[in-house]
Amino acid sequence: MIRTERVLHLKSCRGRKVRVVREHYLRERVPCYSALCQAGCEHRDAKVLPANLTHYVVPDVGVVVDYLEVLEVPELQGVVFTQTACQAVQHSKGRRQYNRLRNLLKDPRHDCVLFANEFQEYSYCPREKGERQEKWQTRCVYSAAVWYYNHLAGVKDVVMLTEDQEAVAQYGSLNSGVYVISVRDFLQNFWPELQAAHELYSSVSQALQEKESEASERQYAEHLPAELLEAGIKSGRYIQGTLNISKHRALSEASITAEGLSNKNSDLGSGVLVSGTKNRNRAVHGDLVAVELLPKSEWRGKDTALAEGRGEEPSGEGDRKPMATGRVVGILQRNWRDYVVTFPPREGPQPQTRNSQRILAVPWDHRIPKIRISTGQADALQDHRVVVRIDSWESTSLYPNGHSVRVLGRAGELETEVQTILVENCIHVPPFSEAQLREMPVNSPERPWAVDPAQAAQRRDLRESHLVFSIDPPGCEDVDDTLSVRRLAGGTRIELGVHIADVTHFVAEGSLTDLEARARATTCYLADRRYDMLPAVLSGDLCSLLGGVDRYAMSVMWELDAQTLAVASVWYGRTLVRSSYQLHYELAQALLDGRRAEVPELAGLEPAERDGRLARLVSALETLTRVARHLRAQRDQGGALELEGVEVRAQLDEERNITALVPRQPLEVHETVAECMIYANHWVARKIQEAFPHQALLRRHPPPRQEFFSQLVDTAAAKGFTVDTRTNKALADSLDLAEDPRDPLVNRLLRIMATTAMSQALYFSTGLQAQDQFYHYGLALDRYTHFTSPIRRYADIVVHRLLSAAIAADRGSDPGRAVVSNKELEETAQHINNKNRAAQQAQKLSTELFQCLYFKERDPQADQLCLADAVIYSIRDNGVLAFVPEYGVKGPVYMKNREGQVVAVGEDGVCEWQSGAVRRHPDCITTSSGRGTATFRLFDHITVRISVRSTHCHADALSLEVVSNEPHRRAATAGAEPQPPAPARSQSRGSSQLVREVVRLAEEASQQAQEKAARRPKLSREEREFSQTKTPNLYSLLEEVRELALLDAEAASRLCATTA
Repeated sequence: MIRTERVLHLKSCRGRKVRVVREHYLRERVPCYSALCQAGCEHRDAKVLPANLTHYVVPDVGVVVDYLEVLEVPELQGVVFTQTACQAVQHSKGRRQYNRLRNLLKDPRHDCVLFANEFQEYSYCPREKGERQEKWQTRCVYSAAVWYYNHLAGVKDVVMLTEDQEAVAQYGSLNSGVYVISVRDFLQNFWPELQAAHELYSSVSQALQEKESEASERQYAEHLPAELLEAGIKSGRYIQGTLNISKHRALSEASITAEGLSNKNSDLGSGVLVSGTKNRNRAVHGDLVAVELLPKSEWRGKDTALAEGRGEEPSGEGDRKPMATGRVVGILQRNWRDYVVTFPPREGPQPQTRNSQRILAVPWDHRIPKIRISTGQADALQDHRVVVRIDSWESTSLYPNGHSVRVLGRAGELETEVQTILVENCIHVPPFSEAQLREMPVNSPERPWAVDPAQAAQRRDLRESHLVFSIDPPGCEDVDDTLSVRRLAGGTRIELGVHIADVTHFVAEGSLTDLEARARATTCYLADRRYDMLPAVLSGDLCSLLGGVDRYAMSVMWELDAQTLAVASVWYGRTLVRSSYQLHYELAQALLDGRRAEVPELAGLEPAERDGRLARLVSALETLTRVARHLRAQRDQGGALELEGVEVRAQLDEERNITALVPRQPLEVHETVAECMIYANHWVARKIQEAFPHQALLRRHPPPRQEFFSQLVDTAAAKGFTVDTRTNKALADSLDLAEDPRDPLVNRLLRIMATTAMSQALYFSTGLQAQDQFYHYGLALDRYTHFTSPIRRYADIVVHRLLSAAIAADRGSDPGRAVVSNKELEETAQHINNKNRAAQQAQKLSTELFQCLYFKERDPQADQLCLADAVIYSIRDNGVLAFVPEYGVKGPVYMKNREGQVVAVGEDGVCEWQSGAVRRHPDCITTSSGRGTATFRLFDHITVRISVRSTHCHADALSLEVVSNEPHRRAATAGAEPQPPAPARSQSRGSSQLVREVVRLAEEASQQAQEKAARRPKLSREEREFSQTKTPNLYSLLEEVRELALLDAEAASRLCATTA
């Protein structure tokens, strides 16, 4: 080892230059990470370059800094990144790009390694006096390339990539085995058919050439240096936070959110408003920024009026409550990602340089500014969705500069729009590679998979002793959970079992499949498809607990007291199961309700045997329901919340055309299964946290901030309800009491608002949180995790490994690699949290896409399906927000349009636009016109017309227009599409009982009406003109039956009791 010195010229926090001398040690033996090494380099478990390549590639600093994404193309193998290049990326490109390079080096799917050339005795080049840094870095990289060639005894050619033509001329002919060429020549000579790399290189090159802005005049203020920002944040002069741009007012409103702002300054409780693009100072949505507060005289408030369209300027109306307002003075971290843009139609001549044109592309996301792209394919890419990346945003440019990456397809096509959703949410789901699939077990007719006898001997065998069954949605292929319940000998105990697919048996930690599963983190469910986290041979076959086949499982089994259902003991371990029944929710509910239902597994059996097995299955379901009700009651006592979401399913035909929008219909069996899964997750959380207090992966749900409940509290108060939000127990009790017997949608809407106010549940490592922070607010549990869905959630795979390690520790065995460090576990938790948010957002956008497709081909003026009943749940300055339960749609309904006209209501309730004025009140909005004054109150039912608002560059959106201030009553019309039948209800009383009860009440009401009619002195107008009584009549009875059929049975029974 040789000791030398390095002289560094650094800047202090105050901006002064400091000369620092550091010791620098050189070693002869620095690993090369090549499979061809004959010198005995210690590679240990590190990634090594394969021996079967024709050459190795060593990019210089400029190539790594500017063309890293070209080097990320998987086909480019054998890349050696030098320490010199990596340090240059860290210093010139920042932490985000440096982390991207580090992740590339860690990824075993890419054949690239890091060579510590500055610590290798024979490749290190000290910087000469007066030598420019760029020249010294190029010399270092060339020296490393030569060392590599000599170290491998000349058996492998080395190609050094550089964009410096002087370096090509200087070093190109010095060594016969080391070639120094440009990236363009490398791609043309070595990869002539790799079109993706050629297009990417061309796009990046054009962007670099156009980097100099056309304008010389400064458009934005310069960002402050990092050292000044850091000092200002510490002193409190500047505020650090993430920039969130408004979806509806992208040009005018943004805010800064950061934890702990309200603790430092009471004025910052609602965040900091950044008004206008100038005050954003080139910050993009998601960037971590430093903000300076403006004087209080310049503080503004957020606009409370409905925007006419996303991304438009504010209307100028509204009661604005001033809030802290500031301006961005610096960017602490750029969070740029891939963006989808659309090339607009050309209008007039475009700026052109050489063979490229400069186009202002419009991003799909309203919150992102237009991006200037230099491309030679501007004409061909019109009306196409294109993925681009931002390269820079100089202070002299109104818009950021970027380059195109790839073309998704023509705008408006289904596949293009789905891919757009995935890209916008950073979801990358390529087909599983051959290397990953080679790790998978084989299960084919020629080579059927079978249980390993060694595994069978190590596991608890439940195949013959337990009645195991699954309850999932119809057509479910990834069955990752099954249940069992039975009475033990003597009848004083009940055994409840939750059996989960043992994915970790097939997915070894650190394998390619494991790394891909970690990268995806979750299965992504869209309206018409899903992208699995694991290969199909696992997710749909060997890890899926299908009926009638042997499968490996991880089980949690409790012995409960048969009377009190108190836990006597609990067992965790690996099992061998065979599911006897693969039920779907509707079938299980029908069996519980005592209705006739066909169980496929019992078809073809003799009647006696079939009846016996069916009775055993129904008995198990009833016992399971009783246990689940007890578990739910226990959580309710602790303050568990029953929240409500807006869920709708797109019903597709065989050709994937949408035929209907079906809102989710709750069943009691849904809650039964959910309670068992929650119970298992809770007990596993207890187990792993007790075994590994500082290294367990749990899931917490922080209490929401009280200011987020303001809309819920105010809306409930307008209806006469008081909502207490101090604790989850108080909130749950308040929501239970907020029932309107005349309109069950009131309680549902209040629960939807409560759900919206909730903070998001997060995975975390127990080593980074105090134990009082483990609490799950929504479920009212002190510890919680995810264990029950390892096929579709990577967090569950981590928890399975932790549980296996805890079981091994109980037996005195070594827990092995399952227990990672607290830091690594927290990084994994944050990654999973980000991917979960992305998958949820993609699912939401996919549903909205199919909602638009459902209405896009319909004529809103003629098609009765475009008319629907809507409920007002929020008041704005120029309109209301309404919820359409039939289609699961929420959106704005304007009471005043751009022309200044307001909604006028006629005597028959029909609405039209007339000149007038609109006025907002706390619980209603009124419009005044030539027809008089009309009032729209919270929770009023109105009729809306649904249409699609299409835009060229953005996603389509649904538009709601008020048609009548009366509830919508859909009449059967010729040509109207039939509505899908409502599924069975959740309680034991079925739909037929609901109908019978309504009919009975209707008959009693009819009798009373006849008695009253006999005492009437004269006939009513309806009787005289139409021979029709006022109420009840056949139409109203049928409508009442229809409305009650859409409710759950419990709410319906309360309504019927009130009516009676």
